[in-house]
Amino acid sequence: MLTVDNVHLYYGASHALRGVSLAAPKGKVTCLLGRNGVGKTSLLRAVLGMEPIRKGSIGWEGAEIAKLPTYERARRGIGFVPQGREIFPRLTVLENLQTGFATLPAKTRSIPEEIFELFPVLKDMLKRRGGDLSGGQQQQLAIGRALVTRPRLLILDEPTEGIQPSIIKLIEEVIRRLAARGDMAILLVEQYFEFARDLADRYAVMDRGEIVLAGEAGDMVESEVRKHLTV
Repeated sequence: MLTVDNVHLYYGASHALRGVSLAAPKGKVTCLLGRNGVGKTSLLRAVLGMEPIRKGSIGWEGAEIAKLPTYERARRGIGFVPQGREIFPRLTVLENLQTGFATLPAKTRSIPEEIFELFPVLKDMLKRRGGDLSGGQQQQLAIGRALVTRPRLLILDEPTEGIQPSIIKLIEEVIRRLAARGDMAILLVEQYFEFARDLADRYAVMDRGEIVLAGEAGDMVESEVRKHLTV
């Protein structure tokens, strides 16, 4: 389980995270919702080690990781699919996938066949450059690249942004399938309420650097959540 406890994060004098606590257990999809600028990405950056926290703790699989560098967190099984995909446009699809080898021991540096079962289009485009793919294909590549690292925690930052409906449905099915394996915690950051509602086992809503609503998906009150998503 990922556990974030009373985390405070600052950018200079700006207090970006204000005592944020969150848990993401294995076998479950935990959805983090909120408008732009409320601290969702800051929380992800804290979990990934991209920004230092001022106070609080971040635990993963029973160990405190708040002071570990980013690469050590990746080695411990934390995979990340960034907002905007951030694939390497001049590298081929195969080479993009192989960048996921960086955190793996040499003997395990292979691309799991499961990735091509989840995203068949990638197998057909292994020699194509990443920059030549459509937005939806790039998103599939970004998720595939994260899965190459064999993550036990998969963090996805707004994977539906700018994606056509058919690919959104595919991504939803992939997330369900990964969660059903039971060995992976999934933390999904999303603004698209319907997508998050349909996937979530647990949810948390952020506003102004704080968690203002949280609980089990079955207890979610749509009208209360939507109040914190509309501008």
